[in-house]
Amino acid sequence: MLRTGFQRLRGLGLGVRHLSTAQDADVVVIGSGPGGYVAAIKAAQLGMKTVCVEKDSTLGGTCLNVGCIPSKALLNNSHYYHMAHGGDLASRGVDTDGVRLNLPKMMEAKSTAVKTLTSGIAHLFKANGVTRVSGHGTITGPNEVTVNMSDGGQQKIGTKNILIATGSEVTPFPGIEIDEKTIVSSTGALALEQVPKKMVIIGAGVIGLELGSVWQRLGAEVTAVEFLGNVGGQGIDLDVAKNFQRVLKKQGMGFHMNTKVTGATKTGSGISVAIEAVKGGKTQTLDCDVLLVCVGRRPFTQNLGLENVGVTLDERGRVPTDSRFQTACPSVYAIGDVIAGPMLAHKAEDEGIICMEGLAGAVPHIDYNCVPSVVYTHPEVAWVGKTEEQLKAEEVQYKIGKFPFSANSRARANADFDGFVKVLGHKETDRLLGVHIIGSGAGEMINEAALAMEYGASCEDIARVCHAHPTVSEALREANLTAFFGKAINM
Repeated sequence: MLRTGFQRLRGLGLGVRHLSTAQDADVVVIGSGPGGYVAAIKAAQLGMKTVCVEKDSTLGGTCLNVGCIPSKALLNNSHYYHMAHGGDLASRGVDTDGVRLNLPKMMEAKSTAVKTLTSGIAHLFKANGVTRVSGHGTITGPNEVTVNMSDGGQQKIGTKNILIATGSEVTPFPGIEIDEKTIVSSTGALALEQVPKKMVIIGAGVIGLELGSVWQRLGAEVTAVEFLGNVGGQGIDLDVAKNFQRVLKKQGMGFHMNTKVTGATKTGSGISVAIEAVKGGKTQTLDCDVLLVCVGRRPFTQNLGLENVGVTLDERGRVPTDSRFQTACPSVYAIGDVIAGPMLAHKAEDEGIICMEGLAGAVPHIDYNCVPSVVYTHPEVAWVGKTEEQLKAEEVQYKIGKFPFSANSRARANADFDGFVKVLGHKETDRLLGVHIIGSGAGEMINEAALAMEYGASCEDIARVCHAHPTVSEALREANLTAFFGKAINM
């Protein structure tokens, strides 16, 4: 077996190790994040001899270790604290006198979730016959990956195909050095040892708003500085963004929009952040205990050896691929954050599956218009398909169906009715073009919209599907009814 060959060669203590056969693997996956580990499992399930190379001590990449999973654990548990401490539970008849925050316990719960899921990937690798190699993988030929092993030495792996799934890293902010203590990236913001009195966030995109929400709920005074004129980053419907910012301001988060950060200086009492309007003007100063830098992420391609196989990065540091995820080197493929498209875990997962199916002989296809996005604040924000701004730019004639959660029976019963569902349909054909939701549970509801769009559904199709009552998803039906018929039932 492939694993037996690894174990035997490790026991020899050689400086450079090789696997035991001339063609060691059908595919070597570099990276074990959502794209990489899913691709590795799918490849093994399709009968390929599969090796996954991971440089970190745990599997799962950024998402499971210092991204999606720990942030969602903190978002969920900080919301519970906020409901108790902020009086929400009391308004529902649940008195909670003497509520206090136990931050170490909350961090422990986060770590437990991370450990459970990352160890779960190791179990899945074992169950599916994926061989894990610990170390930094470098492509040293069209059919060879050399691993600088975590335990010392090197290991060369011969392979028919190579899949790059190395993900992304935090984009640095020029002139501001991150120490992960008081000037932090998203990684440091997930591990603060105490609640800051004041936090300033550079960037009011998805990551900034999620992490800002966590610490604002736990007691910090949070202010976000955003270069753009809207929160939520690029891709969000501006109608939703406007409502989203209003709700977050009501919760206590502050904003400086159309504003840029010009510098940050550590002082004896904290950090002084200099800001000014994008169009120019007087410089202002914001003081804080913690500065969170959230200006985006960039592809991680360091020491991958792309130059050894003739692969050149594009102007944004991404690996160029075709529709089959194939690079300029026919045996090398790439997926996820290192290629074009939104940096989303589920997008990488789909690409990994489709790429491996393509290697097995299937015709790969993915409709990026049907890849949903979610902001896991409260209320959540989710969307799929075109925004109103995109349809206007593309000169597509459209109609709007909108339904507020304040008119939805389940949302009213839950006393949680901020937001609305907005659907965009083609004016002539009624085909569903986009769905945008702000409200509790938006991240779950958006999947029905993604399914509908994937199958080319019309607004009428969704409007005629019986939805269970009472559920918040009835709001999606009512919005589509409005787009198709012109009027909803419950409004």
